[in-house]
Amino acid sequence: MFKKSKHGIQIKTIEQVEQMRAAGLVVARTLELLRSSVEPGLTPLDLDAIAEEAIRGEGAIPSFKGYQGFPATICASVNDEVVHGIPTDRRKLREGDIISIDCGAILDGWHGDSAITVPVGEVDPALTELMRVTEEAMWRGISALTVGGHLSDVGFRVERYVRSQGRYGIPAEYGGHGIGTEMHMDPWVANHGRPGRGPRLETGMCFAVEPMVNLGTDRTKVLADDWTVVTLDGKQSAHFEHSVAVTDDGPLVLTALDGGESRLGGPLAEAGENA
Repeated sequence: MFKKSKHGIQIKTIEQVEQMRAAGLVVARTLELLRSSVEPGLTPLDLDAIAEEAIRGEGAIPSFKGYQGFPATICASVNDEVVHGIPTDRRKLREGDIISIDCGAILDGWHGDSAITVPVGEVDPALTELMRVTEEAMWRGISALTVGGHLSDVGFRVERYVRSQGRYGIPAEYGGHGIGTEMHMDPWVANHGRPGRGPRLETGMCFAVEPMVNLGTDRTKVLADDWTVVTLDGKQSAHFEHSVAVTDDGPLVLTALDGGESRLGGPLAEAGENA
């Protein structure tokens, strides 16, 4: 039995958050390995093999493999693929591509889930900026995960930041989620909306915050494999994600090697409600 809020959100004890942190660190280390492995000539399937070996080597289990029939350890989404790309060896990564890598691991029954977007060699400056905007929007959303706040504050901060940076698309039908003893749990965490709405945030709640931002339209479609989501206009998309615990001391980023201290302890913390 797990304690739940009045909205049905799983509440973790301090000890359970520590267990989730251990799972999150498996994911963090795996993603750092994948980041350093990305290079022209590699295939998404090559990256998938690296990820599975790394996760299992730490005594954990890949969260994605077999999840609702998904066949791989990571989601590998290249260029116009927004999320849920299935790794294959049908094409090699090329200089100028970007690849979003979503990775999850289960350790002792607890889940960690995180995503990064990585340039393949030198990329167009517009893509560098797209990645910067998306990652910064994620951190803005994470900064809203404080005791007493509202869940909708996350999406509000994500959207406000993205809109302030230019004409980008935010796919409204995709977002974050609760996380804990399952990878995807209630509630859904939108990347848009008004502040001050939805459940109040309590210590021990854990969420995955994951903005997806498109270079063009916010409209998407799902390919025939029933997994891969692509932009309707064929322009590139970026995706960043962290699993985060709400604590009395502020957000603890479970899937960041430093717990998020380098980002949340600086300008975002100083900005407060203006973050």
